[in-house]
Amino acid sequence: MNPKLFAIAVLALLLSACATQAVRQPAPPVDVAAAEARQAERENALYDANRWGFVGRIAVSNGRQGGNGRIEWVNDDEFLTVDVSAPITRQTWRLTAGENDSACIEGLEGGRRCGGDAAGLLRETTGWEIPFRGAYYWLRALRIPHEPPTGMAVEPATNLRYDERLRLVHLEQGGWAIDYQWPDRAATTPELPSRIDAVKGQAKIKLLVEQWVLR
Repeated sequence: MNPKLFAIAVLALLLSACATQAVRQPAPPVDVAAAEARQAERENALYDANRWGFVGRIAVSNGRQGGNGRIEWVNDDEFLTVDVSAPITRQTWRLTAGENDSACIEGLEGGRRCGGDAAGLLRETTGWEIPFRGAYYWLRALRIPHEPPTGMAVEPATNLRYDERLRLVHLEQGGWAIDYQWPDRAATTPELPSRIDAVKGQAKIKLLVEQWVLR
């Protein structure tokens, strides 16, 4: 075939493909009022649910160092147990926290360490920044209420955004910016997120939830 004719034929095919290719439509606008009503309904259903947990994977960094591993989080009324294991180093540690913010970590070099605040104890011993009080709400895509049961004072959540299915995908509160992804098919009622990304300055947390456990 004449090279010029061949080039023209190829160009014609490309133009035809472009003409028939479906044009991606912009996402439909979110009904904010309906999304806020749905979020309030979720919060009313979950605020008083004190026995829950999940298993999954976590990655934490603070700009200088970080770590990752498997995580099992169990919130049983006023008591919290968090188990983390690093599959490569096979290092494991357990954090337990109870009434009056008392907390202990096991599995560290030097033995068991205890302190009066779970977040501060973890920061001191590992360098990881995990806001345990806020996580009680944020992990389940809830806003910290204006007057939480813990008495923790915090400003209202801002910059809330929702997806087309009226699910929360972003909030900012307590200095943290948190993004959510949701499963294609809800595995729990109310629905819970499958991925959480939280950032505060250089502190970053990525969490992939493989299974939620509601008791």
